[in-house]
Amino acid sequence: MKIRHAWCTDNGGVPLFYDNVKKYISARPSARQLQFNEMKYYNFIHFGVNTFSGREWGDGTEDPKIFNPKMLDTDQWCRMLKKTGSKGIIFTAKHHDGFCLFDTKYTDHSVMQSPYKKDIVKELAKSCKKHSMKLGIYLSPWDRHEATYGTEEYNGYFVNQLTELCTNYGEIFCFWFDGACGEGANGKKQIYDWNRYYETIRKYQPDAIIANCGPDVRWIGNEAGKVRNAEWSVIPWTEDSIDDVAANSQKTEGLGVTFFDRVEQDLGSREKLHNMADIRWCPAEADVSINYGWFWQEDKYYAERNMSVSRTAEELARIYFNTVGGNASLLLNVPADKNGLINPREIKILKDFTKIIEDTFKENMPFDLSLTTTDDEEFIPGTDSFMMQENEAGIKLRPNGKFRTMVLEEDIRYSQRVESFSVYADGKKIKDCTVIGSGKIIRFPEGVDADEIDIVITQSRSNPIIKSIRLYK
Repeated sequence: MKIRHAWCTDNGGVPLFYDNVKKYISARPSARQLQFNEMKYYNFIHFGVNTFSGREWGDGTEDPKIFNPKMLDTDQWCRMLKKTGSKGIIFTAKHHDGFCLFDTKYTDHSVMQSPYKKDIVKELAKSCKKHSMKLGIYLSPWDRHEATYGTEEYNGYFVNQLTELCTNYGEIFCFWFDGACGEGANGKKQIYDWNRYYETIRKYQPDAIIANCGPDVRWIGNEAGKVRNAEWSVIPWTEDSIDDVAANSQKTEGLGVTFFDRVEQDLGSREKLHNMADIRWCPAEADVSINYGWFWQEDKYYAERNMSVSRTAEELARIYFNTVGGNASLLLNVPADKNGLINPREIKILKDFTKIIEDTFKENMPFDLSLTTTDDEEFIPGTDSFMMQENEAGIKLRPNGKFRTMVLEEDIRYSQRVESFSVYADGKKIKDCTVIGSGKIIRFPEGVDADEIDIVITQSRSNPIIKSIRLYK
């Protein structure tokens, strides 16, 4: 294999330009997906009657009177999570138990019938605006309380509540639809009118992402923060894609989310996309909980089940590097406790996690960058992105000292193109990698001390377009 500067001239033995490649790189993010891509890391907050009943999945028979947080403070949620680098909060406005944490006209099974008697979504919306955080809504399609569940009438009920959430709380950045549904599901099977749900959101919140059981952002396939070896945002799409999420989601109540895994390893290779009629841009999102359950539980709850309570800060940091640094976004759940606060137990872990992330990216390493082409360097007008030329372009870095972390980004406005690349230090290969996409974080714990670093794109779908390269000490 001949290498001229930094791009393998045979492109891994596959052609650069042919009809299929043109089709692959025509799958590009929408304006709302581009805006969402800037989020990278944000939070779930699971909170509801389960917090007080000690359940993970309530059955809908809970008395609203058990819901009584004495110190609820949505400002505290925003302050604490913003310190971790989070850009937004997705809140459980209604979980599977059907208990609504907002003021709704369509059921009495809500916070307004509890001792608390306040619209928590409204309180959180005000706090998010105050602290410059984005607000997202989790609304469970499965409802174990609502009598119309299992009938067409339920679709109307769901749309009515969706409309309330779309119109009463300002700008919503994401609507998150869960695919989980227990065996039997109240003894009824609901045919969800997804298109009607999507149309409602597009009408009232056109910039909102529809995630998980939605067309804009896909579930990564597990609840452990594991990405694929090659995580593609360009994927095949069929009429069954949303149903597949539900089919592969959790079926029974329980803890141990670390072990829940439905990952199909190859989702976007050329072989996978070949002859597929509908190819779309749909990036991956990893939903992970700081604890080994989604709702807040006492330590003794886990002790009785012989389980650890929480992930360590180091484990969360690894998940962050693997997801945000593996062409996925990270949705980290931090539940509120019975007082309605983020508990000191979780705060300690969050602080330690934040320190690891901040220390990793604290010191930017300066370097000289050169592109070697026979023509002029081709930068994309109006941006700092550059397009590598076929068989000619090279990326050579001359770092000003030792570094431990490298971050690469493609300009995803032009799709995801890089299929594989290698990193060389003073001519010696130190890393083989697959895709880049919205972000690739490569860590070298022992550090790399070299005069020259070469990034060799060994296979790409048309000319690679690189947005940024960063090194950190």
